[in-house]
Amino acid sequence: MDVNVCCGGLPVAISDAEAEHTASVMKALGHPARVRLVAAIRAADGGEACVCDLQEVVDLAQPTVSHHLKVLVDAGLLTREKRGQWAWYALDQQAWAAVGELFA
Repeated sequence: MDVNVCCGGLPVAISDAEAEHTASVMKALGHPARVRLVAAIRAADGGEACVCDLQEVVDLAQPTVSHHLKVLVDAGLLTREKRGQWAWYALDQQAWAAVGELFA
């Protein structure tokens, strides 16, 4: 028995790239306004919401709301679709399934 190894080691659960991606996703969710935006989009009719409606949810200026939404889109948690002058946001279901797997 090797005295330098206590229990035989653990398997690597995720790769370095997966860990980096997961950390960026968690960082994107690390602001209360972003969590509230995600919850509002999830609860919205049809699972999507216009930026004009989301501004009321968090009671922040439109540029600040757009910044928070961009962080969530860049992290892959939301999708964005431009319709006329407005942007509509929806949850990226595959991304949220992957987030759920982290805690399963």
